[in-house]
Amino acid sequence: MNIDSVEALARPGLTTMRGYDPVEPIDVLEREIGRSIVKLDGNENPYLSSPKAREVLAHFPYYHIYPDPLQRNLREALATYTGFPAANIVAGNGSDELIDLTLRLFVREGDEILNAPPTFGMYPFLVTIAAGRLVNVPRRSDFSLDVDGLRGAVTPRTRVVFVASPNNPTGDLVTENEVRRLLALGVVVVVDEAYYEFASGTVASLIPANPNLIVLRTFSKWAGLAGLRVGYCICHERLAGHLLTIKQPYNVNVAGEAAAIASLQDVEYLLGNVDRLRRERDRMYARLAAIPWLHPHPSQANFVLCRVNEKNNATETTARRLRDGLRRRGILVRHYEGEQLRDCLRISAGLPQDTDALLEALEEVWSEL
Repeated sequence: MNIDSVEALARPGLTTMRGYDPVEPIDVLEREIGRSIVKLDGNENPYLSSPKAREVLAHFPYYHIYPDPLQRNLREALATYTGFPAANIVAGNGSDELIDLTLRLFVREGDEILNAPPTFGMYPFLVTIAAGRLVNVPRRSDFSLDVDGLRGAVTPRTRVVFVASPNNPTGDLVTENEVRRLLALGVVVVVDEAYYEFASGTVASLIPANPNLIVLRTFSKWAGLAGLRVGYCICHERLAGHLLTIKQPYNVNVAGEAAAIASLQDVEYLLGNVDRLRRERDRMYARLAAIPWLHPHPSQANFVLCRVNEKNNATETTARRLRDGLRRRGILVRHYEGEQLRDCLRISAGLPQDTDALLEALEEVWSEL
């Protein structure tokens, strides 16, 4: 049997789909670039994880034992943190797994999922894997949500609508009224609050009266646990029960669970770091706004999206050339190839010295273009 015959057995679409575009790990990048780097492309937390979490991991005695499949200790700790009963909470291997589980629960082949680009690239990636049909309703030119467009796109086959708040990569917050209008459509509304701790609002209070609402959150950003992959969702207890049933039994590993619980015992310390990143985000925004050829978009997350003026005629956008020039200097920012964002860069908030290095390098690269 040759490889062509083997591939013919695969589900159509999966062998030709485009993969997700992830950021690279720091050790790989430093070897590739040949220097130390300032990493502002992944929205990671430069203040690291909680000292309590690192202490727990250093002395954890049960790495040889499978984790609790019902996540009881973690869910109880999250109940204290969120104010929702543990029965309404499910933890995942990052919030990405909970997106995947939601699609597995609600989507049959050919069912429709509404998406509001530009937004988190994991939604279309996982919709393809779930054999769903992605229906894009683009955001308006100011990146606000087109709720009327989303409402008009609903058909009898619509099952789920994804809304990120704050939205990645634009930083916009969805309003309660906008979410209420979507909930009234009778489909499952997933509000992804991965950057909740950085923002000024949440729609979680709508869950008790709206069993079709699922709110996603993560420890990756505010708690500095991106490498341990711990996320969670808050939803109606019956939906939580279904998600617990269909998830992999040991989906959150013992290291991730122990670190997350320790983080929830060190909230004051971690939220102090969140406040530092908010202040640095705002300082970076103000400095970027003072550069005539940059146009930063207001953000309630730990990053800023910046539109870049075109300079000179070239086969590549100025934004991409800026990204590449910064990379050669060891400063990493995110660029997107999609039509709506080809002239934009997304820049994570980092340490104050990271911002200073970025600003100096931006001017140097611009002068060379």
